[in-house]
Amino acid sequence: MTQGEVLLVDDDNAVRTVVAQALRRAGHRVRTAANLAELDRELKLGTPDLLITDVVLPDGDGIERATRLVTERPDMPVIVLSARNTLATAVRANEAGAYDYLPKPFDLDTLGRTVARALARRGPAEPRPEAEDDQALPLIGRSPAMQEVYRVIARLVSNDLTVLVSGESGTGKELVARAIHDLGPRRHGPFVAINMAAIPRELIEAELFGHERGAFTGAAQRNAGRFEQAAGGTLFLDEIGDMPIEAQTRLLRVLQQGEFTTVGGSRTIRADVRIVAATNRDLRQAVGRGAFREDLYYRLNVVPVVLPALRERRQDVGALARHFLERAAESGLPRKMLDDEAVDVLEAHDWPGNVRELENLMRRLAALSRDDRISAGEIREMLGDPATAPTSAPAAAIDDAVRAYIDRLARTEPKVLDDGTLYDRLIAEVERPLIEAMLARFGGNQLRAARAMGLNRNTLRKRLDMLGIDPAPRSPDR
Repeated sequence: MTQGEVLLVDDDNAVRTVVAQALRRAGHRVRTAANLAELDRELKLGTPDLLITDVVLPDGDGIERATRLVTERPDMPVIVLSARNTLATAVRANEAGAYDYLPKPFDLDTLGRTVARALARRGPAEPRPEAEDDQALPLIGRSPAMQEVYRVIARLVSNDLTVLVSGESGTGKELVARAIHDLGPRRHGPFVAINMAAIPRELIEAELFGHERGAFTGAAQRNAGRFEQAAGGTLFLDEIGDMPIEAQTRLLRVLQQGEFTTVGGSRTIRADVRIVAATNRDLRQAVGRGAFREDLYYRLNVVPVVLPALRERRQDVGALARHFLERAAESGLPRKMLDDEAVDVLEAHDWPGNVRELENLMRRLAALSRDDRISAGEIREMLGDPATAPTSAPAAAIDDAVRAYIDRLARTEPKVLDDGTLYDRLIAEVERPLIEAMLARFGGNQLRAARAMGLNRNTLRKRLDMLGIDPAPRSPDR
């Protein structure tokens, strides 16, 4: 491990103490400061190998100071910490030239690994233009699940890499695509979206690449396709998993060569677009079934962004619901508020339609609720699901879930019922949500979660690594 001198700036004494102790145990020399004035005094004594700074400090903004320091001391990497767990903060930190951004509360092991990487790769970073305000950004939520999404987006906005956004229907995949476009260098160009599932198979190529007059029956004039319309901007290919295999070949050629011709045309046109694709399907399984080209999958999956389902980020439900009520009021519907118990009911619902379902429910309540304050009872009635109340689900629900899972496999992968893998598959489906739920219940404390499940802590750690689960943060919040 690379060791070095770290300057830590945070006005929370508990955070400074815990982080400093962890860094010293890892062999680093640590200096601390509680505000920007103390930071300046420490810098006069010498430039550290690494700066770790909070954003909100008593006498100023840590990111603004980091922007200047990255320019003045390009060999000093900066790690930004913040309890403002928004996309705007992640983007601002990245555009300031920070080596990394860690939302509070964070895991001390994660911080230790980030510090080690930053010290091992010391070098100049380029400051970038100032980011936009939160209000200009479309994504809402401060849950740990969304923090990772924000960190990935923050690293994408300064480049032109192809992105594949995956997630269930209604999770907000187009909002991610728009955020990448609006925050990136192509923000002044067009954002053009096309839903591959909504276009007849025989018209997909003409829609994407355009067509010449007389190219086919009904082609009375030349039409520019979506690639031309998006020139200089971003082309969003929604539901890419529904693209016919024959059209995939043409798209692959364009991505490989960077140019295309219209249907019925011979002139080569340069494809000056950034591609963001989205799917609610498992494209790797589609590749295995021969329904999706493997080479196209790898061309699209340069940078994967996985959006969590709403049930995996329940702490965001209240903020999202209030946001949708506010938007409903701005569109002319009556202004409504939510009772605390109503929020509890919303958080307990599983949201099979995800954020889109929540938005539709809020608009319906804004229009139909008789009172200014929406009650828990009204929400239960609208959902038509008494099990949405924050009580334990009946055991029968687990039985139903198992039977539904087996029925789904029988329809989609019937060979699984005969190849001896069913037991392991089912246990794997249950194990992940069980571990995540117990970690969340105990605030990320792995020892307590392991004890509750009857596991050895080392066994739990191995399962976390094998399943790729990040344990909930356990360091103090601001």
